[in-house]
Amino acid sequence: MSIFQPHRRAWLTGALSSAAGLTLAGCDRLTSEPRVNTALEVGEIITRRAQRSLVGRTALAREYPETAISADFRANGTTNPENEAYQQHLAGGFEDWRLEIGGLVERPLSLSLAELRAAPSRTQITRHDCVEGWSSIGKWRGARLGPLLDRAGLKPEARFIAFFCADTLELTFDGSGDYYETIDVVDAFHPQTLLAYEMNDGPLPVAHGAPVRLRLERQLGYKMAKYVMRVEAIDSFAALGRGKGGYWEDRGYQWYAGI
Repeated sequence: MSIFQPHRRAWLTGALSSAAGLTLAGCDRLTSEPRVNTALEVGEIITRRAQRSLVGRTALAREYPETAISADFRANGTTNPENEAYQQHLAGGFEDWRLEIGGLVERPLSLSLAELRAAPSRTQITRHDCVEGWSSIGKWRGARLGPLLDRAGLKPEARFIAFFCADTLELTFDGSGDYYETIDVVDAFHPQTLLAYEMNDGPLPVAHGAPVRLRLERQLGYKMAKYVMRVEAIDSFAALGRGKGGYWEDRGYQWYAGI
């Protein structure tokens, strides 16, 4: 169990929820100031290093009994991507869907949903804390990302893992329309980092990211990308979007959202 107790997580969630409100109210103007950006980046680095120093790189987020599972787990953001390729996969029950794992790897992978289900997996009941201020507890089962990356063989220069998704909340700043997220290699190999394909003992619902979503239990919910289509090992995310490391990060959210 993490030493971050529930009240600590709630405080951080509330604080970041307030920050999100400020983001929507004019963060683009604030974050255009170099001094503001520098302060935010320094604070983010301090937060990441402090968390890892205090609780360790492999310390687990709190896990709950089945009796704690939320009766109503809110589906946030996109709930059914309009992406044409995604809709074709959905209509076919994801039988032809494949997860591509590439980039800075020795052995690129292309996995069907059945093959992903056969990979080393983990089941966990955890709390999802949203930056908007709400929390829900759900049961997740999925392939552990670390063993998949080992199977692909990360190259020495790989520092981050990028997730490219089917949803398009609005056009991204590079004009591609692709929703994306990134994490570092340390978090990619955390035991609770999953490519989840089940929720509450059933197939992952479309509204929650079917067929596969990222679960990153020691960070806030906006880091947990849904509708994952492709995973790439990269040495930098400077060329993606606005270079901040994710869809929401490009809009003012912090890249490291540890709780």
